[in-house]
Amino acid sequence: MADVAEAEQIAGVQMETVGEKQKVEIDTSAGGIHLTTSNSEKPRGVLSKTLSRLRAPDIADPGPPPDGGFRAWTMVVAVHLVMFNTWGFINSFGVFQTYYVDVMRIGGPSSVAWIGTTQVFVLFGMGTFTGRALDAGFFKIQYICGSVIYVMGLFLLSLCREYWQIFLAQTLCVGFGYGLAFVPTLALLSTYFLKRRSTALGIAVTGSATGGLVFPAIAETMLPKVGFPWTVRTMAFVQLILAIVAFIFLKPRLPPRKSGPVVEWSAFREAPYTLYIIGSFLYFWSVYVGFFFVGTFGRDALGTSQATSINLLMVMNGVGVPSRILPAYIAQRWAGPLNLMIPMVVVAGIILYCWIAVHSVIGLWIFSVLYGVVAAGLQALFPAVLTSLTRDQKKAGVRTGMGFSIAGVAVLTGPPIAGALVQRDGGKFTGLQLFSATSMIAAAMVLLCVRWVAVGWRREKL
Repeated sequence: MADVAEAEQIAGVQMETVGEKQKVEIDTSAGGIHLTTSNSEKPRGVLSKTLSRLRAPDIADPGPPPDGGFRAWTMVVAVHLVMFNTWGFINSFGVFQTYYVDVMRIGGPSSVAWIGTTQVFVLFGMGTFTGRALDAGFFKIQYICGSVIYVMGLFLLSLCREYWQIFLAQTLCVGFGYGLAFVPTLALLSTYFLKRRSTALGIAVTGSATGGLVFPAIAETMLPKVGFPWTVRTMAFVQLILAIVAFIFLKPRLPPRKSGPVVEWSAFREAPYTLYIIGSFLYFWSVYVGFFFVGTFGRDALGTSQATSINLLMVMNGVGVPSRILPAYIAQRWAGPLNLMIPMVVVAGIILYCWIAVHSVIGLWIFSVLYGVVAAGLQALFPAVLTSLTRDQKKAGVRTGMGFSIAGVAVLTGPPIAGALVQRDGGKFTGLQLFSATSMIAAAMVLLCVRWVAVGWRREKL
């Protein structure tokens, strides 16, 4: 019996090393153990067998997302810091918009808006490539290169005085660095969570609100005292420190997916995904108009001071801290991210229409608070819905990147169109307000179609 057991053990090893189609026969009739193998394929060599065994841990399926635990939640903190650096700075562009137009006088509202929107376009536009590179296992290289590039770009920005210099440093250099670091980091986080994904993403993207508080506060405190160069350098040092801290905790969970296209064209054959991309385009066409122009509206239409215009933007970003987390939690526990996003987009459109009726500083404060709450919630829900439409998490990087790339085109064109409407109307903001509000309502209508195509009208968490 011991001999038979030993033979079976040896046979198991032989079957594993020779191949799937190999058969092993055990003959014990002659008083010994004889193994006979037959295979339609040639046995692999010793080197091939060894490499196969060495690679096994790398290609092994790590299993379902942990959906919690120390590693997953430290990832949330790390991604929060990345969002602080990238979107916290971008959401503070209203400070630069007002300063460039009214103090440095490098251009009008529309031309200056191109600085901020093209930066976002570069960031989003790289998403298709950086997302696929994440799936292929190049996350750390991307993150390190991106962090070095955007910190360097900020230091170069502190030396700029002309429009073209600022465009090269802030738009292209910083935007390119942000693109390398942001999209793959957010997609990486989604691989750590399933049921709690909305909450995790909500906490992570709150970094854009906390950063949107800190960077305007730095500008308000330092611009009058030390001027533009050292204000921007201070922001650069802050981002350098946080980028290093975040890198310590960021770690890919899934094995690399070497094969596969840069663009997952098959995703556009899925009606829910395609319609959601269209709705997101309309949403992003509008959402940053409020952030970019609230300070300019305060100064040009209501005569507020520069300090007040900065405070308005800080409040708009500040109220986004809780309003990013709460909608994400509600979506996770009860409603579902898409179900909650649809009414919030409708409310955002109504608030933007109400902006037309703002004729006092108090009214502008109220608008800033209400719009900041709703817009922040939408920013938290956008990636949650996008990742929920991706069944295969090994494709999370490329499909998320594709969504962000298309959204980047919307951000690139939306605020400049709004700024051009202000210039066409002789400094009046009615055209800007109607454009942003109508785009938001149109986005809500498309998102309704997404839900209908995905699950119909039945009550279902989506």
